[in-house]
Amino acid sequence: MRFIFDLHTHTTASGHAYSTLNENILAAKKRGLKLLGVSDHAPKMPGSAQEYYFGNLKVLPEVIEGLRVLKGVELNILNSAGDIDLSDHDMKHLDYAIASLHIPCFENLGATENTNALINAMKHPKVHIIGHPDDSRYPLELERLVIAAKENNVLLEVNNSSLSPIAVRQNARENYLVLLELCAKYQVPVILGSDAHYVSDIGNFENAIKLIEEVNFPKNLVVNDDINRLFSYLKPSKEL
Repeated sequence: MRFIFDLHTHTTASGHAYSTLNENILAAKKRGLKLLGVSDHAPKMPGSAQEYYFGNLKVLPEVIEGLRVLKGVELNILNSAGDIDLSDHDMKHLDYAIASLHIPCFENLGATENTNALINAMKHPKVHIIGHPDDSRYPLELERLVIAAKENNVLLEVNNSSLSPIAVRQNARENYLVLLELCAKYQVPVILGSDAHYVSDIGNFENAIKLIEEVNFPKNLVVNDDINRLFSYLKPSKEL
C-alpha cells in the first residue's frame, strides 16, 4: 500500500510542536505525499493558538510548493456532551476537524461517558475524524464507538505516535487490537495519522502499518491511499 496523505500534523502554532508549516510541507513532498493537512491544537490546549489563528487559515493557498494543503484543527472535547473548544465562526473556512480527548482538557468520566463524549462530538458538521481513540487513561466502549462512527460517516484514527515506545498514552497497542477487530467486523474504515510534532515524523506511519499488517486488517478499510475516497468522508460543510 502507498499512503499519500497525512491529516494529523502540528506546527509551532500548537505550542509544543517544533516545525513550521513550510518545513512540514517540504517534508511531506520528500516522503511522496500528495496532500497534507495542518491540524494544530485548538485553544484549550495549554500554549496553543488562539481562535483567530484558525479563522485566518483561509489565507493559505490550496496548493503550496506543489502540494495540496488542507486547513484543519485538532479540537479538544470538553465534556460528555461533546462540546468543543472552537466556535462555528472560527471553523467556517476549515476543511476538516479531528476531535480528541486530551488530559489537560477532559477529565476521565468512565467508559460510558467518555464514549458519549466522542459520539456526541461526531455529530458536529466539521468533525470528520476521531483522534487517537486508544488511551486507557480514557477507557471506551469500543464497539459502541465503532458503530457510531459508521452511522456518522466519521473516520477513526490509528495514531502512529500512540504506538511509539515513548508515547504517553497507555495501552494503545492493546486497545487498537480490539478496535481494529471491531472495525473489520463492522466494515468501518480507519485513517492513519502521524500526529507529527516534529518535521521528521510527517507522513510517518511505520508503527501503525506494522500493527495493521500484523493483524491482517483489510487494506480496503484504510483510506490513506485514495484522496477521492478521503473527500467522501469530509462531509459537506453546513453553513456555520
